[in-house]
Amino acid sequence: MRSDMSSRRDWIRTAAAFACAPAVGGWHTPARAASLAVGRPAPPLTLHTLDGRTIDTQDLRGQVVVLTFWATWCGPCHTELPVLSAYAAAHAREGLSVLGFSLDTPDSIADVRKMASSLAFPVGLMGSAYAGGYGRIWRLPVNFTIDRAGMLADNGWDNASPAWTEERLEQVVTPLLKR
Repeated sequence: MRSDMSSRRDWIRTAAAFACAPAVGGWHTPARAASLAVGRPAPPLTLHTLDGRTIDTQDLRGQVVVLTFWATWCGPCHTELPVLSAYAAAHAREGLSVLGFSLDTPDSIADVRKMASSLAFPVGLMGSAYAGGYGRIWRLPVNFTIDRAGMLADNGWDNASPAWTEERLEQVVTPLLKR
């Protein structure tokens, strides 16, 4: 008999693998809160980091904040995270904060810590696939950007190719840092 945690982990992996693939005729669109829209206040979210800190997005007002949702078993995340980490390190002095939310389960903490050790931003486990006002995280990677005024500047659910690339970071985040 399998444990509930093992079954949950398998369910999350299966759902994420399915969600990473384009559906016939386009991407599946998630159900999400009606208030999650570019130009509207970004929903608050708290990261409980692997090293025991608590970081609330509302406490980061005045900074540009990128929320990145990923997992150790997500192939595209392995490509995206080093790019995002290098960008975060290069732009931290300009007021950029990146928060990494891993969808891995606690039994994968060693793998999460190993990946997180190479990143220039704090990481924590989600605990569930539900991310408050951002909805249920059903596709990985997915990212959201909050401007200095606390408004949602980039909605990851609206992007057909949500993974960060150097070009996309320059297009989306860099202009926000100059404001």
